[in-house]
Amino acid sequence: MFSSRFHWDLAPNRLTRLLAEKRRAGATVLDLTESNPTHADLSYPEEIVAALADPRALRYDPQPAGSLTAREAVCRYYAEAGHTVAPDQVLLTTSTSEAYQYLFKLLGDPGDEVLVPRPSYPLFEFLATMESLRVVPYPLIYHGGWSIDCDALAAAVTARTRAIVLVNPNNPTGSFLKRDELRFLADLCQSHGLALISDEVFADYAFAEDAHRVRTLAADADALAFSISGLSKIAGLPQMKLGWIVISGPAAVRADAVEAKDKLEWIADTYLSVSTPVQQATPRLLELGKDVQMQIAARVRANLAWLESAIGA
Repeated sequence: MFSSRFHWDLAPNRLTRLLAEKRRAGATVLDLTESNPTHADLSYPEEIVAALADPRALRYDPQPAGSLTAREAVCRYYAEAGHTVAPDQVLLTTSTSEAYQYLFKLLGDPGDEVLVPRPSYPLFEFLATMESLRVVPYPLIYHGGWSIDCDALAAAVTARTRAIVLVNPNNPTGSFLKRDELRFLADLCQSHGLALISDEVFADYAFAEDAHRVRTLAADADALAFSISGLSKIAGLPQMKLGWIVISGPAAVRADAVEAKDKLEWIADTYLSVSTPVQQATPRLLELGKDVQMQIAARVRANLAWLESAIGA
């Protein structure tokens, strides 16, 4: 009766069952996997609620790519980090997960493949399979630091490969894309007609600057690239449900980028999923979210310092 996409074992795993048992028994649990910022005792500015009270939210004016006001706010976010992005490069989504869905719809036919890093974000298989695509992992290797196994990645490309997914910085390794890796990826994409999908939701949380790192592909790509991010991580506001895709690439793929934008707008127009109140509030939410972002960064740095002191002996 149901789709063959749902081939996963939906039963809770052993860790989930054990945690449930501990909590039912009243045990105190320090959950080191908690990643929901709204559950982490951060201080959220009260103005966030006020930002959603804009009277313009009462008027429905659907724009497939998202409102110009919100897209311009996204461009300012990149400008503050030294990157030039134009509003017509930006398409709004409700989340990065939806951004992946749009891009998988855009780039692949049923049975096509996307290359994804391992270890990395655990939802890739679910997101790709829901779009009838196949996930093919490529390894990240550790030699004093994490890097892409370029030989293994190149060997994983087949006639059905449509895109290479990057998580930059990676979850869970924390490693950034390096400039020499980007040059390799751009050459590989150009020779095989592939696109890059760069998940940059944690880009603002580097512990230190490094000239060898690539912070974003939004303005620094030598192949057709789609950079995705959103309020969930950069502003600690997952409940606001706003993400985006930035389309970029060199002059040689300008026509592809224009066609990609047109087709993505067609997909977005089918769903029109981003809420008007959040779009109207986006400029203010990005501004207010800076304080939340600083709190998260400070918490993570303190956690790291505690861990280093605890294991130092």
